Amino acid sequence: MSGKLRYMDSRPDEQERGITMKSSSISLYHVVDNDEYLVNLIDSPGHIDFSSEVSTAVRLCDGAIVVVDVIEGVCPQTRLALKQAYTENIRAVLVLNKIDRLILDLQLTPLDAYVHMTQVLEQVNAVMGELFATEVFENEETTINAQKQQEGSKDDNNFYDWTSALEDADDSNLYFSPEQGNVVFSSAIDGWGFTVQTFAKLFSEKLGVREDILQKVLWGNFYLNTKTKRFMKGAQEKAKKPLFVQVILDNLWNVYETVVMRNEKEKVPVICEKLGIKLTTRDLRHTDKRLQLQAIMMQWLPLSQTVLSMVCQKLPSPKEMVSEKVEKLMCSKIRDFQSYHPETQKLKDEFLACDGGADRPLIIFVSKMFSVDKSILPENKPKVLTAEEMAKRRERARQIREELKQSNGNVEPSTENQDEKITEKGVIDEKEQEEKTEHSFIAFARIYSGRVKCGDEVYILGPKHDPVKVLNAKDYKVDANVKLKDLQSEQHITCAEIKSLYLLMGRELEAIKEAVAGNIIGIGGLEEHILKTATISSTIACPAFSEMAYTSIPILRVAIEPTYPSQLPQLLKGLKLLNQSDSCVQVILQETGEHVLLTAGEVHLERCLEDLKNHYARIPITVSEPIVPFRETIVEPPKLDMTNEEIDNQNIDMNRKEQNPTVTVFTNNKQSKITIRARPLPNEITSLLERSSDLLKAISQHIKILQGLKNIDKIENQLDNMAISNPTNTSYHLSDRMLKLINDFKAELENISLKLGPEWKDICEKIWSVGPRNCGPNLLLNLTPDYVTKYLDHEKEIREDPRFQYESSFVNGFQLATLAGPLCEEPMMGVAFCVEEWTLDKTHGDETVSNTFGPLSGQIMSAVKDGCRKAFQLQPQRLMLAMYSCDIICDQKVLGRISLLGWGGEVSRQFRNSSQVRRSGFTLDNTLHKDIKHLHETLGARTQIRMGVCSGSGGQLPSPAPLLSYPRTPLYVSVE
Repeated sequence: MSGKLRYMDSRPDEQERGITMKSSSISLYHVVDNDEYLVNLIDSPGHIDFSSEVSTAVRLCDGAIVVVDVIEGVCPQTRLALKQAYTENIRAVLVLNKIDRLILDLQLTPLDAYVHMTQVLEQVNAVMGELFATEVFENEETTINAQKQQEGSKDDNNFYDWTSALEDADDSNLYFSPEQGNVVFSSAIDGWGFTVQTFAKLFSEKLGVREDILQKVLWGNFYLNTKTKRFMKGAQEKAKKPLFVQVILDNLWNVYETVVMRNEKEKVPVICEKLGIKLTTRDLRHTDKRLQLQAIMMQWLPLSQTVLSMVCQKLPSPKEMVSEKVEKLMCSKIRDFQSYHPETQKLKDEFLACDGGADRPLIIFVSKMFSVDKSILPENKPKVLTAEEMAKRRERARQIREELKQSNGNVEPSTENQDEKITEKGVIDEKEQEEKTEHSFIAFARIYSGRVKCGDEVYILGPKHDPVKVLNAKDYKVDANVKLKDLQSEQHITCAEIKSLYLLMGRELEAIKEAVAGNIIGIGGLEEHILKTATISSTIACPAFSEMAYTSIPILRVAIEPTYPSQLPQLLKGLKLLNQSDSCVQVILQETGEHVLLTAGEVHLERCLEDLKNHYARIPITVSEPIVPFRETIVEPPKLDMTNEEIDNQNIDMNRKEQNPTVTVFTNNKQSKITIRARPLPNEITSLLERSSDLLKAISQHIKILQGLKNIDKIENQLDNMAISNPTNTSYHLSDRMLKLINDFKAELENISLKLGPEWKDICEKIWSVGPRNCGPNLLLNLTPDYVTKYLDHEKEIREDPRFQYESSFVNGFQLATLAGPLCEEPMMGVAFCVEEWTLDKTHGDETVSNTFGPLSGQIMSAVKDGCRKAFQLQPQRLMLAMYSCDIICDQKVLGRISLLGWGGEVSRQFRNSSQVRRSGFTLDNTLHKDIKHLHETLGARTQIRMGVCSGSGGQLPSPAPLLSYPRTPLYVSVE
């Protein structure tokens, strides 16, 4: 039923739209050469709005099946899927689908179709090669440094190794090659697929050639020399048909032309006889020629058998996991595996063994939580009665009939009893109906080690769980009654009982009693312990799995409120359920009391609103227009006017005083004075901060830990521990990998600052903090002459200073200012706030008056926030817009109509990024229309493209592009 029944798409909107929105798993049994396999297949979406579902699926897999449309070629979604698979260290196989369209729609010859398929295959391999080369070059410097430490310094100082790490890197299993058996050519709508190995088996006896030799020459520039009966190279040079065309494609084209295009039914039995298949009488008499073709092809080249056989032969099993992948799962990029406790490091062997023994430690990762109706759970479905149960029910029915006969004399009591029974039954039915309409959350998980059974007591480890802190703590105990909502800020462990286990079978769930390592399962009863992701283990020494890399972030926002205000509790409950069931949804409660829903795109938003109204909240809701996100920034003052003349050379009133760019603010009690100036950050530094967000967040968290020591130790001990390189500080010592990443970041930042000019010199020593959220693209620079801070420069010694205890308040004021700018309360981007003066004099002012304004720490925080906002407003302000890139493949004759599809807004006229180019590497006569548009302008346009407003166009849905600054000032008002 491949290509017809969308069994894995269980949602009604998935069936209507014809796209997958939720990842779903199914367990398949397959036999290859008398070897039995259990294949856990996860169907993940291809739509760009649901790429987070791909991330949750990739984390649990050992291999991936990448499906590429041979008509559209490599789309942005294809690049995204390949990148996710490569990042997670999983091997991929390729399926080239919709080959039937090359025959029926485009009507290409077999030779032209072969050339086109080779070009698509080259495009896919080019993406893989780009990913591979990028990783090799990034690791080359680390490898060279490690070799220098092992080999020592060389005597010849003039020696230089010009060889590249790319030459020594192993890429034998990287590319997709039909002769290796990792490429399937298919048509899912007609139910057939084949590999080169499939036809090598079919024709090896007829051609009298060994199967392994024929498999090597069926793909490529080989042809059969009829005189010598040998396979020769150079089919293209000698104008010969390649073997792939002569042996495979010619036969496929003949079947399609005979059955579908010419509809020669008298030749169908002859074709079946030659292919060695038998059709039923019904299929032979069928009037629908496409169904008759499908009956032939499904028997000759069954798609399911081909794909599953390739999966079993080419993709690794759970026991073949490599150590590099294990370390990526156990620790993040900024953490060294050797920094873990020895008990935690031993678990690496358990990952590699993948042993399902009962004595092995249990390790399970939950990638997401998904909701199902309680009515479809196996325990709530009506069960088939056995013979003994049916006999007992017959006996019970007979006894009830006898009781009714005996009670005929006393009518009134029996009537009252019946009324009571009816009333009780009605109440019970109402409760059962309410329970059936409720939702139950199932954990989508994979077992990496051990065996799990119903009733087992396990630890639920949150994403921020650190086994080093727990194992170093004395007498650490976990309260069995504590749930997720009861945890404190530093607690990340709860205890739970495995209530139910399920085998995921697409739309259905099959209850099981136990499961072993290597399987993908569903776990019920954990909704009070897991929000979105978690790690389940039998030991607290197990680390939390590294954070999944989501390629899409919530960017489209709407404000939601109930139509009837009295139904606000139902809305809050529905938003909570929606947030838990979707890994890419965020729910924000703003200061005004407005509830804002953040989604990844337009289609994702429609699905979330549909779920909220019909499943989770079950109330009518009012939704605002989509809110488009912005970023606030500043730019350098203009040097040219609108006529391209220098402003400095113009006749300007010299008596007018220039505006001072610095801002001086005081706390309310006048005890602290702060002078701040805002400067635009160069694009090179801004992009570096964005790339290093994980590292910057880790540095900020480490500094917070060190600053928190003041509540425990004296100031002298605290300042000693602030030296990160102090070897005696074992509890708060950064790993070697972390220090290496910090040094690399400093070196790259210094190189950039040298190119920018003297005003950015020594920027590494001046960095005080980054924001917002301690990892954003804005800097707080310390230019004060008498106060020393340390962020990247860890060798400095901090002297005792009364301002030190208020440093966290100062930084928090900067974080608040960059989180919500003065233009439209949106986060800032690319702004550097330079602190030129900070004085503190507690002797100034009356103590009674000072206490009136609250603690000094809060006053400093408010003063810094106001000072940053005022300094920002003194500079030329701009808004940065969220941009989307869209590629539309179409014929040249419809280019004019495509440009009118809702893309003509004011923002488009300012950017002018449209272009039309002929698709390189394709034999098809079409054009690629490239465009970069503001997010607001893409709303609705994708629907028009998909509905086929322009005939002959095939749209690739918009994908996120970098933010761009709007050329005009947002404060500009036109005068008419």
